[in-house]
Amino acid sequence: MTPETKGSSPSLAASDKKIPKAVIKRLSLYSRVLQNLEILDRDKVSSRELATRLGLNSAQVRKDLAYFGQFGVPGLGYYVSDLRQNIKRILGTDRGVRIGLVGVGNLGTALMSYGGFSRQGFHIVAAFDSDKRKVGAVKGGVTIHDVADLSRVCRTERVDIAILAVPADHAQPVCDLLVEAGVVAILNFVPIHLHVPDSVKVHYVDLSIEIESLSYYLR
Repeated sequence: MTPETKGSSPSLAASDKKIPKAVIKRLSLYSRVLQNLEILDRDKVSSRELATRLGLNSAQVRKDLAYFGQFGVPGLGYYVSDLRQNIKRILGTDRGVRIGLVGVGNLGTALMSYGGFSRQGFHIVAAFDSDKRKVGAVKGGVTIHDVADLSRVCRTERVDIAILAVPADHAQPVCDLLVEAGVVAILNFVPIHLHVPDSVKVHYVDLSIEIESLSYYLR
């Protein structure tokens, strides 16, 4: 394998640049396409094919990847496995991401049952709920803890990302506990804005807003 196919160090290439959020999201999409190509035993892929599969243009693909280094070979494209491993390293999923799930209601239970997380390097290592009837139960190999023990368990289990799926009136207090426990990334399914320090990243998932936006196109 030539040095060109491996590219420069992703962490060094991106360390002094502010990467747009849209670029980070597209990296995940590229990774999914590359994963499917690996299943098909594809060795190489061009920026044009990556773009076509995602409804983008090839210049956008090359620009996105250039934030992190030089991964392609002129005239050949990208080596599928090498590029996917580089993207996983950029996103941090090559080492496995440890997730804490707060709220084991209908949504939380569905998330715990979803097998796709582990295939992408995401592992739910602890779950939390305030319902004493659920505490101590094990679902999918994951123990449900009392939310009162959240700070201690998050530290013990070295939680990287927390998923928040609790009632709205509990979201901010639980968020505060997560921040206190050292969690710096939260995926929030609760339809309220969370107040966090600048060092903590929060991504919001509001299904009703997404459906409402889609309804515009039904007019």
